[in-house]
Amino acid sequence: MKLHLHDVSGQNAITGHGVGYVQLNGLRITHPLIVTPTAIVSPWLVPPIRQLTFVDFADVVAMLPTLVVFGSGATFQFPDQRILAAFSRARIGFEVMDTGAACRTYN
Repeated sequence: MKLHLHDVSGQNAITGHGVGYVQLNGLRITHPLIVTPTAIVSPWLVPPIRQLTFVDFADVVAMLPTLVVFGSGATFQFPDQRILAAFSRARIGFEVMDTGAACRTYN
C-alpha cells in the first residue's frame, strides 16, 4: 500500500472532536456548524435534529455540494425522512453519521 501526504494547508481541517465539541483548525466549537474546505458557517442556527426541515439546510444547498456529510451528535440519529427525500430530489448525496464519524470522514 502506498501512502501519500495530503497537504491541507489553506483548507479547513477538523483537528479534534469529543463529547459536545468539534475542533476546527485548532479552535474548539461547541455549537452546530457547516464546514467545507474553504468556508465555515458558525454558528449554524438550527433547531434540534427532530425539528429540522429542509429549509434549515438552505445555507448548505446554496454551496452547491455534491455530497453532504451530516453529523447527528454523539449518537447516530436520522433527521426527518422528508429532508433525505429533498436532498435526493436536488441530486445531492446526504450521508448521516454520528459526529465523530462525520469528522473522520470529512478529513
